[in-house]
Amino acid sequence: MAAGWRVLLLWGWVCIWLPAQAQGTLVISRRDARMQETKEDVDTRSIKKRSTKSADLVEVYSVRVVCAVTSRFAHTVMTSKALNKANSSQEIFFEVELPKTAFITNFSMEIDGQEYVGEVKEKEKAKKQYEKAVSSGQAAGLVKASGRKMEKFSVSVNIAAESNVTFILTYEELLQRKLGHYEILTRVKPKQPVQEFQIVADIYEPQGIAFVEASATFLTNELLPLVEKIVTDTKAHISFSPTLEQQRKCAGCEGTMIDGDFIIKYDVKREESLGEVQIVNGYFVHFFAPTDLPRVPKNVVFVIDRSGSMSGRKIAQTRQALTAILKDLHEQDHFALILFDDKIVTWKDSLTKAIKENVVEAIAYVKKLRDKGATNINGAILKAVRMLEKDRDDKKLPERSVDMIILLTDGMPNKGVSDLPTIQKNVRSAIGGNMSLFCLGFGNDVDFSFLDVMSKQNKGVARRIYEASDAAVQLQGFYEEVSSPLLLEVDLRYPDNAVDLLTKSRYSHLFNGSEIVVAGQLNGDNVDNFLVEVFALGPDKDFQVQGKASVVNWDVIYPQQEYIFGDFTERLWAYLTIQQLLENSDIGTQQEKNNTAAKALDMSLKYSFVTPLTSMVVTKPETEDRPGSTLIANKLTEDQRQKAERRTGSSALAASSHSQYDVDGDPHFMIEIPDREAALCFNINDKPGTIFNLVRDPKSGFVVNGQVIGKKKVVPDGNINTYFGRFGITHQKLGVRLDVSTQDISVFYNGKQVKLLWSDTASLKETNMDLKLTKNCSLTVTLRHSVKFMVIRHTKVWKRRHNQQDYLGFYTLDSHHLSTSVHGLLGQFYHGVEFEVTDLRPGEIQGKLDATMYVKGQTLHVTRHWQKDFSRDVKNGENILCWFVNNSGTGLVDGGASDYIVSDLFKTV
Repeated sequence: MAAGWRVLLLWGWVCIWLPAQAQGTLVISRRDARMQETKEDVDTRSIKKRSTKSADLVEVYSVRVVCAVTSRFAHTVMTSKALNKANSSQEIFFEVELPKTAFITNFSMEIDGQEYVGEVKEKEKAKKQYEKAVSSGQAAGLVKASGRKMEKFSVSVNIAAESNVTFILTYEELLQRKLGHYEILTRVKPKQPVQEFQIVADIYEPQGIAFVEASATFLTNELLPLVEKIVTDTKAHISFSPTLEQQRKCAGCEGTMIDGDFIIKYDVKREESLGEVQIVNGYFVHFFAPTDLPRVPKNVVFVIDRSGSMSGRKIAQTRQALTAILKDLHEQDHFALILFDDKIVTWKDSLTKAIKENVVEAIAYVKKLRDKGATNINGAILKAVRMLEKDRDDKKLPERSVDMIILLTDGMPNKGVSDLPTIQKNVRSAIGGNMSLFCLGFGNDVDFSFLDVMSKQNKGVARRIYEASDAAVQLQGFYEEVSSPLLLEVDLRYPDNAVDLLTKSRYSHLFNGSEIVVAGQLNGDNVDNFLVEVFALGPDKDFQVQGKASVVNWDVIYPQQEYIFGDFTERLWAYLTIQQLLENSDIGTQQEKNNTAAKALDMSLKYSFVTPLTSMVVTKPETEDRPGSTLIANKLTEDQRQKAERRTGSSALAASSHSQYDVDGDPHFMIEIPDREAALCFNINDKPGTIFNLVRDPKSGFVVNGQVIGKKKVVPDGNINTYFGRFGITHQKLGVRLDVSTQDISVFYNGKQVKLLWSDTASLKETNMDLKLTKNCSLTVTLRHSVKFMVIRHTKVWKRRHNQQDYLGFYTLDSHHLSTSVHGLLGQFYHGVEFEVTDLRPGEIQGKLDATMYVKGQTLHVTRHWQKDFSRDVKNGENILCWFVNNSGTGLVDGGASDYIVSDLFKTV
């Protein structure tokens, strides 16, 4: 089984730890086509887990990344070639991580001279084709969320013996200028030395190139000289082509040093305040980022969530980030601090000038920041608006300055106004277009779409802050992007009779180190009188420039170039238009949203862009072993990506060597996911004496049945809490049977019987069985080439509770040898489960969240609770956040709870 899987059945809870998604751009590997694995195995298994012996049967002999950038518009082609050297068919995998801001435009596979090319379709039509493939037992692939900057494209194909396959993926993106430069990021993880390995980038900027830097996270002193860089006035060529031996970690080693990010940073020359205008084949693009402008003072109110969910590392990182941000304030700036939970607390009643002594005082205040209480987002933002308005009315702020609110929150509003549309309406009405709201969503519990829409409605942007060790750096990085406004209310104008289909041309701010890009279609060929004007507000006076656009003769500047110079401006315009339509597709009335989405869909199809509204479909070739299967490449929005990251991995569970599946206590089952903030839980109760089937594998004959017991004394309301008090465990093929109760343990094997007491410490080693008993604690059993499990006995938990009884917990530590037919209340999760939790909202119970869950084709109402997990701490347990599914797990569990009741503790069929 893939490392990282862990499933528990504690107090009846089932906990499943799923492995994090494998990182790996341009990975090619293989799998023997005769191995029986599910679709989910193909989708989620990390390539790097495959054995070296197996990998040797596939030779990856070429990996090439070729990127051409024309006026910030990047066109990247990733190509990999592999040979199946085995004497039987192999399944070969191709994985690429590409920037989240990019659109896939083409994917093709060439297998023994036959080409299979992708086709971009409307997402719903592609989904039907995908579902048809899945329902007929075919495999399907997806573009998946993968990290902060990248998303993953993955496909596998079965290749005959001694056959070749070539994978080609093309994507395009408009590079965004941030903090004074553009960045081309290529993630490369070939996993093995490659005969032909090459990264090539050609940058064409007629405006002139100011600087170019190339680096990589894997570059050593030996590899650094291999980076070739040739820069002229308007062109840069960067290449990296290590030989097979230069890629090796050491002489004769199979491991490769090439593992990480190859990064190119550059900027262009800026001599005119008007910016650069380029006109090619009927389309124009205007790049505006004037130099040497003074800063506009800012008035910023930091609105910081300090509710209970911010406890621990989050609140510590917030203190750290705020300390650094406050130090970077300019003396001309004004600032305020508002802390909120269910109460709203201000540092001072008005904004304070950012002189040194005030900043020092604010830092001391921030260092005392502690978490507590609920979450009143509505009240906190409105308090910030009122503070800015009052200081404006009292003329305490510079007349020419920008008013900003920066909200940091990690959760859902559950105090004061908690209805999300109402909060958005209140905030928009209060701000009235007079200030900007920037929202930072910390972690995965926050409803990012709520923050995103609210920011867009108020001249700001939202950003996800990933819950990781560098969260403080992420917060500081975002602040740096918006900390130095240069111009306000920027209006870029073009001749009305000469321009059609213009992209966004009015911007609230121009920040230092950024760039405004406007593109459009020309109406006619009269470019000689193409007048460009820019109006904006500066710190001291109005900003105004105008001029005529000059037409760049590409054939003269760049003769004999093969890149798509002829239509790059049109594709840049289409890319920018689609991006802006998608950004606004959740703003306005429903009719306006529908119209915006329809326009974005039409353009995505016309220009063959894989966007959140389209999918690329590739029908893979038929083989002797299976019919042709369908690949669906989807593009995720940031909100969809966050929801995807809340799901369980879809699961090579039956192949993990470190999985653990447990039951332990008042039968509620829990499915827990690594690096996620909440698990899944459901309760199953029945009268004492009922026996449930937990695991049944018909092929090996491994069966686990559990009998429930109740409290010694029935509570007045008649409800009976039940626990597992006895397990019957059978392995027919190995001839092993265990009868485990809270009093003793009986072991039957090879015609022998051994009886042990929990007060014993014992170990037993046989040909097919290892057994270890830890006094008054746990029993661990390994059945060779089959399964490993542990039983825990709980006693001290019930101290001073005389109506309670001792109980047992059952934990499956390794089940990868069990067949795909394994089932039972616990066993059905050995294959994994896909689910999505969305529509988070305040629950009926104070402090709890309700949500909607999509699982197994069902739509379920769930509520978030705290549950105890005793898998790591037998004595005290550990609190785990859990989404609770009512009605005995109906919709999550196959069938009903009564379907798992058996008549005998050792019932095997």
